[in-house]
Amino acid sequence: MKPAIAGETTQPCPDCGTQIRGDSRFTLWCAACDWNVDPGRPQPDTGRLERAARALARRHGEQLLTEMLSRLDARPRRDASAVAATMLALSVHGITLALAISGIWCLVAGWGGIGMVAGLVLVALAWLLAPRVGRMPDDRPVLLRADAPELFALVDEVAGAVGTRSVDAITVDGSINAAVTTYGLRGRRLLMLGMPLWEVLTPEERIALLGHELAHYANGDMRNGLVVGTAVRTLSVWHHILQPLPHPTGLEIIVNALYVLPRLLIAGLLVLLVRLTSRAGVRAEYLADRLAARTASTPAAVGLMDRLLITDSLDVRLRTEANRAALGGPGSTRKATDRADELWGMLTAYAASIPEHEYERQRRAGARRGHQVDTTHPPTHLRRACLLAGQPHTATVTPQAHQSELIATELAAARTQVARRLLRGGFDD
Repeated sequence: MKPAIAGETTQPCPDCGTQIRGDSRFTLWCAACDWNVDPGRPQPDTGRLERAARALARRHGEQLLTEMLSRLDARPRRDASAVAATMLALSVHGITLALAISGIWCLVAGWGGIGMVAGLVLVALAWLLAPRVGRMPDDRPVLLRADAPELFALVDEVAGAVGTRSVDAITVDGSINAAVTTYGLRGRRLLMLGMPLWEVLTPEERIALLGHELAHYANGDMRNGLVVGTAVRTLSVWHHILQPLPHPTGLEIIVNALYVLPRLLIAGLLVLLVRLTSRAGVRAEYLADRLAARTASTPAAVGLMDRLLITDSLDVRLRTEANRAALGGPGSTRKATDRADELWGMLTAYAASIPEHEYERQRRAGARRGHQVDTTHPPTHLRRACLLAGQPHTATVTPQAHQSELIATELAAARTQVARRLLRGGFDD
């Protein structure tokens, strides 16, 4: 006999008549015929750039899965596309540099005031389009080594296992996500941990998460690099600047007409840059998953993939708690804030209560959507399949109970601060 389900509901499938048994908190669907497996299927994107990006991601996704499964020693490599992307990015930055030099020349020449005006415009454009280095976030808790020695020790161990150097700082926020980036002129490394995701993971899955993120440094992922990543931003700014003026007057109609050709050219360059980096970017995700499995074990990496399937459910749950706090009035909100740590216990219990049939529905829905949701990552079901099809790995970094407790203590102040912000409606959208 199957175990009872919390909030159990049953009904016959409208399509095939099979008796459906599920949890009323989640979408009711039929495992026999996939009725209602994806009721919230997103609408296709209408933007030309977005359609092109998704088409490329879809084309590369299945091919790269086959490649990763057939080449167990697959490594990041700088192929012709990567070289071409770098050259194109350098050309974009060269145009920005030419604008800056021309602007300074005009300012020096003067030309009876005309040069001053032209120079200021050119310098302003160059400043707007110039590559930007990342900055340390100032709106969320930041942990340095002295603040969290045990957490940094774990990160250091994982970094060594994936073959890269560790991070210089860690930030904590309310996103259901994690990421790595750089900040400052010296390219210091920053790990961004979303506390809601961290809290619902097991210690083994947390190591897999750290392994995946740090592996992006080891893989040399060029999409977020200083050269290519900033070139994409520059082209995106140009594309935005050249948007047609809304409700144009007579003169503005002429301006809109003059914008057409440059905007098409910039759009073409953006599509080309995405095309050149798409395959390498998707491969980097597969390689990061593989390194995560080798660091934390294959079951831990697969468990992480499953947790990523329920991020939308976790987000809804957090927003529900924030709405309850807000509807209770100022006094109730303060009381809920004082008990902010209870938010994490609630979220962890909720994640543990999600039944397997909801995970399976999410996997099937993901298979139907393919790359429609995210063009920068392979679909989760493909990432999961790649991990399960390969040689299973045992962990090279294992969690220690005493270390996990010390890390929880080090994160205590940050997790309370993040919980208070979430209960006040401060979500990182």
